[in-house]
Order: sequence, then structure tokens, then C-alpha cells
Amino acid sequence: MCSVCGCGGHDHGHDHHHHHAADDGTLAFAGGSGADDGGRLVQIERDVLDHNNSHAAANRARLDAAGSLALNLVSSPGAGKTTLLVRTLGDLAGRHPTAVVEGDQQTGRDADRIRETGAPALQVTTGKGCHLDAHMVGHALDHLGVPENGVVFLENVGNLVCPAAFDLGEGARVVIVSVTEGEDKPLKYPDIFANADLMVLNKVDLLPHLDFDADQCEAWARQVNPDLRCLRLSATTGEGLDAWYAWIDARRPAPAEAPALAEAP
Repeated sequence: MCSVCGCGGHDHGHDHHHHHAADDGTLAFAGGSGADDGGRLVQIERDVLDHNNSHAAANRARLDAAGSLALNLVSSPGAGKTTLLVRTLGDLAGRHPTAVVEGDQQTGRDADRIRETGAPALQVTTGKGCHLDAHMVGHALDHLGVPENGVVFLENVGNLVCPAAFDLGEGARVVIVSVTEGEDKPLKYPDIFANADLMVLNKVDLLPHLDFDADQCEAWARQVNPDLRCLRLSATTGEGLDAWYAWIDARRPAPAEAPALAEAP
């Protein structure tokens, strides 16, 4: 089970001895089993997170060595992560290399949508698992490869609770909220907002038709995380996307300079 979040029963994907890459570009993980009594939960949680963090550090070093930025995209289901990602990949095509790790409990549908943009993508199916972890991402990068001086998008499983605890080795975490949700999401799920670098308020083209207070949503988000940057956009109409792309460009590491040639004596 997931000792950190408590979901998934006894078949959650933290024991990753069993994984395989299918011919359709899907990386599937089968979780371990075994019951844990309540007295061991704190130690198990510590062990799980320590194990995850060691893999996250390895992922981060690998990405840094390639000069690439990894963005961990988190949201509740239906907030528009994949739609935003498809639009982003299409608009950034040819600007810099990209790759995508797609996390879902089942199916490879989202990775198929991503590949239609021409970007390489690998679907990670977590089974009963409620989030990606750093070990899964490391295996995905083994199969995908890390683009030099590029951007790697890690689309997490739709969930505002469990992904908050798991560092994937990303350079930044982006929490996406749709205006079709309640503006009090930052108060209900504070951990994910406290650990985010950016909040994207998506589907703003629908605001005239909804009773959603965008200013209040941002205010509550900054109450949880005063340093949180907030952007409003519509992945459908394109409103606000220039600011999103500028934010990505600003987060990317500067390309490593080639060593200067020594002057002839």
C-alpha cells in the first residue's frame, strides 16, 4: 500500500521490482504486497520518502547534466493538463527539444495524444498507484532519453493530494486549477500549493459563464504560498499562453558554453 497517502490497498506501486515497457510505448508498474501494522507506518513513510528522494536526486543530476528543465504538472482530474500540454508542445515545436512522461492509472490515451504533436512520450501506468514517483520517472527517462538543453514535461496522475509528497527530480512544480472547480482548492489541498512554483488558472474563457472568483482563488493560493506565481490562461483559445511560454523560457537553464580555445603562442 502507499504508506504516505494510504490509498491503493496493498497493491500500490512503490515496490518497483516488476515493470515492463510494452511495444505501444507504455511503461507499466506492478506494485508489491504485504500488510503493515499501524506501529510501523511512520518508519515505512520515512523509508518510502528517503528511497524516493534518492531517485529524485539521481533524476535531477541527469537532467542538469543535459541542461534540461523538468516540469512536474499536477492537478485534479479534468483540469486540462493534457490539453494544455498538447497546445504547448505544438506551439513550442522547433523552439527547443521536448519529451513527455505521462502518468495515469490505466490506458495510454494521453500519451497517444502527445505523440500526435511529434513529441516523444512514454505512458507510465501506475495501476492502483495514485501518483508518479521518482523511481518510475527514472525508468521512463531510461526508455525516452533526456533531450539536450530541452524541456521534459512530467504529467502526474490526476490528484491534488498524493503527488505533493513526492519529488520527481523536477526543476519546478506547476499546479493547474480549472475555473470549473471551486476557488477554494488552495485551502482544501494546501500541501500541493505550498510545494508549487506556479499556479496556472486554466479555462479562463469560461469565466463569463461561471460563478468563479479568480482573484479570490489566487489570494487563497498566495495565503498558502506567498511566493507562488499565478498565471491565467486558456489552452483552448490561447489567451495567456505567451506568459506561460515566457515563464518556461525563464526557468530553463542557460546552455553550457563550449570551452574557449586556447590562443596560439
